[in-house]
Amino acid sequence: MTSKNKKIVLHQMWTTKSVVFMIFMLFLSAGIFAQGKKKVSGTVYDNTGSVLPGASVIETGTKNATSTDFDGKFTLDVAVGGAIEVSFIGSTTQKIQINANTSNIDVRLQNDGYQLAEVQVVAVGYGTQKKSDLTGAISTVTADDLVKGTISSTEQVLQGKVAGLNIIRPSGDPAAGSTLRLRGGTSLTASNSPLIVVDGIAGVDINIVQPSDIKSVDVLKDASATAIYGSRGANGVIIITTKSGTKGVSVTYSGLSSMGYVANNLDLLSADQWRGYVRQTGNMDAVDYGGNTNWQKELEQTAISQSHTLSINSGKADSGFRMSLSYLKNEGVIKSTGLERLSGNINGYQYLGDNKNVKFDMGLFANIDKWHPLDYRIFERAYNLNPTIPVYDANGDFSSVGGNIYENPVEILTNRTVDNERHRLLGYFKTEVKFLNDFQAVANISLEHNAVQGNTYKPSYAVLEGRTEGGFAQKTYAEYTNAQGELYVNYSKVIDKHNFSALAGYSYLENIYEGFGAQRSGFVTDAFSYNNLGAGYNYRLGDVYSYKGKSNLVSFYARANYGYDGKYLLTATVRRDGSSRFGENNKWGTFPSASAAWRISNEDFMSSTKEWLGSLKLRVGYGVTGNQDGIGEYKSLSILGVGNDSYYDPVTQTWSLAYSPKQNPNPDLKWESTEQLNIGVDFSLFNRITGSFEWYSKITSDLLYTYEVPQPPYLVGTMLANVGEMSNKGVELTLNADIIKGDKFSWDANLTLGHNVQKIEKLSNTTYETDVIYSGSLHGLAGMSGQYSQIIAEGYPVGTFWGFRSAGLDTDGKMLYYNAAGDKVADNALVDADKTDLGNIQPDLTLGIGMNFTYGKFDLGISGYGMFGQKALNATNMMLNDPNRLPAYNVPDDFLTSGITSAPKYSSYWIEDASFFRLQTLSVGYTLPLNYKGSKLRFYVMGENLAVFTKYKGVDPEIGLNAQDGINQTGVMDLTGLAAPGIDRYNNYPRPTTISVGLNFTLNN
Repeated sequence: MTSKNKKIVLHQMWTTKSVVFMIFMLFLSAGIFAQGKKKVSGTVYDNTGSVLPGASVIETGTKNATSTDFDGKFTLDVAVGGAIEVSFIGSTTQKIQINANTSNIDVRLQNDGYQLAEVQVVAVGYGTQKKSDLTGAISTVTADDLVKGTISSTEQVLQGKVAGLNIIRPSGDPAAGSTLRLRGGTSLTASNSPLIVVDGIAGVDINIVQPSDIKSVDVLKDASATAIYGSRGANGVIIITTKSGTKGVSVTYSGLSSMGYVANNLDLLSADQWRGYVRQTGNMDAVDYGGNTNWQKELEQTAISQSHTLSINSGKADSGFRMSLSYLKNEGVIKSTGLERLSGNINGYQYLGDNKNVKFDMGLFANIDKWHPLDYRIFERAYNLNPTIPVYDANGDFSSVGGNIYENPVEILTNRTVDNERHRLLGYFKTEVKFLNDFQAVANISLEHNAVQGNTYKPSYAVLEGRTEGGFAQKTYAEYTNAQGELYVNYSKVIDKHNFSALAGYSYLENIYEGFGAQRSGFVTDAFSYNNLGAGYNYRLGDVYSYKGKSNLVSFYARANYGYDGKYLLTATVRRDGSSRFGENNKWGTFPSASAAWRISNEDFMSSTKEWLGSLKLRVGYGVTGNQDGIGEYKSLSILGVGNDSYYDPVTQTWSLAYSPKQNPNPDLKWESTEQLNIGVDFSLFNRITGSFEWYSKITSDLLYTYEVPQPPYLVGTMLANVGEMSNKGVELTLNADIIKGDKFSWDANLTLGHNVQKIEKLSNTTYETDVIYSGSLHGLAGMSGQYSQIIAEGYPVGTFWGFRSAGLDTDGKMLYYNAAGDKVADNALVDADKTDLGNIQPDLTLGIGMNFTYGKFDLGISGYGMFGQKALNATNMMLNDPNRLPAYNVPDDFLTSGITSAPKYSSYWIEDASFFRLQTLSVGYTLPLNYKGSKLRFYVMGENLAVFTKYKGVDPEIGLNAQDGINQTGVMDLTGLAAPGIDRYNNYPRPTTISVGLNFTLNN
């Protein structure tokens, strides 16, 4: 108020009339105020519809405030015409006007990207931390961000969501698994997959958890984060936290139905094209069988799939539970294939004591899978067969034409009975006790059981093994059990600006695996199928087998965290593992790590940047982790086994099989060790963008490989030993952006990028020597017996193709090659010295991208992922482009114009750029609020695998990294026992394009 105005007011106040008038108005205002207060009640929900206890409710411009109770409810007296502001950490504040008709309101708060990232709780192994306090490289994916759709393998939910994590699914078979690689592989012969931790239970099968039960996934990338898991943390750690009983009562149903179809087949000659070729060439040896068959299409079907999940949640202040039941029936686009899964989950919690100092948690997961494994040889036959051969002959039987690898693939697919079943079970019981204010003790016991039963019958009339064996039956059973016990104590204390926390614990793990199998052939009747093996009259050595093994792991671990003034953060961990797998001289291993972070944005000199730089944190970490998966249970010991020799026992007067040495002892055998340095930066910009940038360097030493050793002194000519070294270096970028944040329209996006360079640094030492390891066997392909396509050698990454460089075709259509001098020569002039590096399967760049839009009650989601720079050997194409195939066998369309006149030879001509980007999902949904305590109903339509952008000529560019990627590689084993990554060898189960309709329904009470 100006001085002039003050004088006028004072002058008026001195008059009696003005004084009386003002007193009257004061009383009148007081009366109006007393009558204008209104009791307002309501419930506060988060963006998912869950109630928010502890949310702040304040009358705007006053100190009149309250907070929501256990059920998210509040009551507050508010002046009519005023407003309230509702806020909660990690959510945007919402302002609501109060009028005379306002009495009960529901408030739905939206997530604030920046605030939520700062307060987000992240699993770090044996505990949690706020994301803002992390010093290691950890990426978090919440349930809302997981990949949705027809998911038959749980790891698919992370595809394209975490920078540096490659999830490759090389087959469209619903029963096929995926390959996981985090920051490149670290081993030649051991597992390269991250350790899976579910609700604190380490080393479990990821498919024990269904996607609908996942609350969040935390991916621990660097050694400073994974060293707490010691000899199992070298390949990273994926921590899955499942949904548990929360406050309130709710029932949720989600279901979808989908239709899948084959999006891409190999373009082979049709029957009419084949006949045109025969007429044009006048080939007198050609036989036209009168049919018009697309053999690929004859194997395929439209896949109708469905999934349903029902969950019930009930929680109170001192107890609660959640239970769910899921059913999935996922048909494959190849006839007879598919996956049927029934799964259930129940977990609960119970507090004891007036101060709730004791808490019990329990959980039980179980599922049953049924599927019919596919004989992948059908694809090779489908590519081979003359398209004029009909599927059935004149008698209605499967047609049969003599020829090498020329069996009817529809017959192979039909005349087999293969029924597999898997049972998974995981149970745990956890007790938490708080004592002495700052301490918490946790005891956790768990049991995981996984059992697989296989049943196969090939009738006596079936081609291949059925006819040659007179009927063939087989039954197999395998199981493993992991029993674990954990006991650890947490300490946490805040003193002024100092924040201390510490952890110390003990772990014990016992793993037992066992199995057996039996097979028989020569059945006089096919009526028994695989249910009466004794009816087979042919039996041989090896028809019956059994095995059993056991290992133990004992561990001690500790972690300490220190923070000062929210600016300077330190973490140190150490774990000491003792394993029965290790050699006598290396029974124990120690795995330390240390990391530090500086929250630069909290410094006083950064105050001027607050408007645009919300946070900036620099992290540095170093640690050592191990990988013991390459060591079998008894690999360090001397082992005897049954050989092929026999001896005569004069006492019993019988011949017996002789036992002989099968394995040399190695008392020095130990884990593979990975040292990793990580430097990271976390940031947020303009309250809209959050992200992180990582640089890392990993050096893996003591690589396991089976080396040749001299005889004598060794009894066996090979030995598993720790010798080699491998490096992985790379960068990663993660960005999340709230591009538009409006009341009616919003648009957010996320981007992940990863670049990794792998190199084998060392393969030999003075004791164990090897120059080059040949891998990627081409054995079994026509004319390729004994040949290899890849090398494992110092200076190159795993999956390096090694061979001759193609120089194209000469005027006669014969292949030319470059020799070492760069001259063009024919194949008969080539020598081994002309072979060179032809590229590798390791991608230069991996990418994941997603965008979400909301407009009113509508939502639109798009996601995709890609890999760029990797090479793949299209061995399928190499075999099909053979001029000797016509007219008996089929060929690709473009072979007729290729000009090729010579039989294929492995070279760079058949190695292709396998870069691709896949439009993973596109969904459109509509949410109908039910105006009852946050209940809602959402309908949606979703498309999956809608488009693949690639130059690759095969069925799909997403080629597997292992020979064991859940695919039977035509029955041919890689003779080196190593993986054969990046080879497309008739593994062409098409990946379907799927259209789904579904609904999600949540009822809160």
